Amino acid sequence: MSTNMNKGRNSNGISRRQFLQTSTEFAASAMFLSLGSAQSFAAPNTSTQENSIPLVTLNNGLQMPRLGLGTMTLNGDVGIRCVAEAISLGYRLIDTAMIYDTEASVGAGIKQSGIKREKLFITSKLWKADMGYEQAKKGFQTSLDKLGTDYLDLYLIHRPAGDVKGSWKAMEELYHQGKIKAIGVSNFNHAQLEDLMASSDVKPAINQIETHAFFQEGKSLEYLKQHGVQMEAWAPFAEGRHGLFTNATLATIGKKYHKTIAQVSLRWHYQRGIIAIPRSSQKTHIAENLNIFDFSLEDSDMASISTLDLNTTQFPEWS
Repeated sequence: MSTNMNKGRNSNGISRRQFLQTSTEFAASAMFLSLGSAQSFAAPNTSTQENSIPLVTLNNGLQMPRLGLGTMTLNGDVGIRCVAEAISLGYRLIDTAMIYDTEASVGAGIKQSGIKREKLFITSKLWKADMGYEQAKKGFQTSLDKLGTDYLDLYLIHRPAGDVKGSWKAMEELYHQGKIKAIGVSNFNHAQLEDLMASSDVKPAINQIETHAFFQEGKSLEYLKQHGVQMEAWAPFAEGRHGLFTNATLATIGKKYHKTIAQVSLRWHYQRGIIAIPRSSQKTHIAENLNIFDFSLEDSDMASISTLDLNTTQFPEWS
């Protein structure tokens, strides 16, 4: 996800928590939901984990959960609790970054959960201050130390700034050494991605970008598919901006399936083949976000959601 991160985050929308507090119809369906079977709705190139979160196979053969927990702003004891609770509920993909200042909390939450490291898929990101061949290696080691692990499943260049190619060379070496299972980028446009791929030995496995109902990035999705790069969504709920949690179209679709707007949004991402990493500090919401595999949006629903696209970022301050 991008950074600067809390400024004005609810400036033009209400938060999911505020909405659910005033909506008994949606709050009732958010509580104590069990996981449905993912097999019926899995994409052709997908298998299923023990916890029923489908997996997608990346371009290097590594399997990655298609739904995970974002941890931006989940610092300190709150972050530790949220990560441990998410793991207990069945999450296996945990997304963090150096600039979020949550790596230590993520590591402590993992330790508190008692889960074996190999059962998790941990992502972190290289920040602009650590760009460059030597600095990237140091930044990577700092992330490992804070997380309390000796490898990462996925490591991303967070922003296309500074010495991208030098950083990528360092990441390729770490990848070949087995210290990273997959490498990728975040917030790269087509030209930046093509420039990197033209001089790389290892193709990026992921491009993590802003994607939600109001900024659908259809062209980016098609471009990444054509190049074998998996798309991952940060801010899959647009942080509640532009009134996402009170949107009439999403609410109507949710009523049809007895699902919340959050669940409809995540199911929409899933059916588009996009990995999503929603963030919440509320255990009921963390559980709710997992309960998207027992229904399927019809083509008419997908078409209705497509009309919500404003084709512009909802986070201009992060550009």
